[in-house]
Amino acid sequence: MIDSRLRTLQLVAHHGSVTAAAKALHFTSSAVSQQLRGLSDELGVALVRQVGRRMEPTAAGHVLLRHAEALHARAEVARAELAGAEDSPGTIGLCGFSTAASRFLVPTAAALRERFPALAIQVVEAEPARCIDLLLAGDCDLALLVVDDRVPPDTDQRFEQHTVLDDPIDLAVPIGHHLTARSEVTLRDAAAESWITCRPGSAYHRLTLAACQAAGFRPTVAHYADEWATGTALVAHGFGIYMLPRLATVHPDTEVVRLRLGGPAAPVRRIVAVTRAGGAAQPVIGHALTSIRDAAAAIAAGTG
Repeated sequence: MIDSRLRTLQLVAHHGSVTAAAKALHFTSSAVSQQLRGLSDELGVALVRQVGRRMEPTAAGHVLLRHAEALHARAEVARAELAGAEDSPGTIGLCGFSTAASRFLVPTAAALRERFPALAIQVVEAEPARCIDLLLAGDCDLALLVVDDRVPPDTDQRFEQHTVLDDPIDLAVPIGHHLTARSEVTLRDAAAESWITCRPGSAYHRLTLAACQAAGFRPTVAHYADEWATGTALVAHGFGIYMLPRLATVHPDTEVVRLRLGGPAAPVRRIVAVTRAGGAAQPVIGHALTSIRDAAAAIAAGTG
């Protein structure tokens, strides 16, 4: 419906790299470069330029990007109106990080399948940065993300953000740990401990470091674990302590204690649903958002 080369330009501008844009679009780098050259030649203006190690839009490129954002938003509204005029609901792609995928996206996909039996549904578990790529490339329609400095601000005109839930962070410690004797525990109380966190660069690693720094210290990281089961197993065997989101489940046989953190720097992760601008007007995406909000309300009320 819209020249696909505009989407390519958006991805190059977003990443500052032809290679990264090609990866997001499942293209080769040469195909991306060829699309940009073709669009530039057709319009008679240079759209991107190399600035240091980054590929940046020119002044003309920024003008075209502004119009592209408006065009894509209008296209989403048009799809919504077309969907309302058709019996077939079409397709929907849902993506999000691991906890959100299990607690929200899979139940939402099941609810959509029941409501729209002919709907083609795809669920993708992915890190937030990858989810943004999937939205921009048009491969997914709704993403569940933890807000951090890599998530576009809610003023970004390419997207719409919908608050889902504030997920408190607990502290997992081994049974018998000295902090279990306290009536209230803060992150600062655990400053001298050995810490377990996800791999460097991951969303949860960044969240852990930011929370500890907000509490006034830098944690000594002893071990890395990307899965909650691995992290809590390390805790149970006395290898360190672990920040654990309230939404994350722990196997009942794992010998750890979850301590609720208090104090002014008590960490929390905000979960948002992100769609392309105008996308929430589509009936299927609207139903998905309603399902996610209902699940979040049940969790907040202690019934989910």
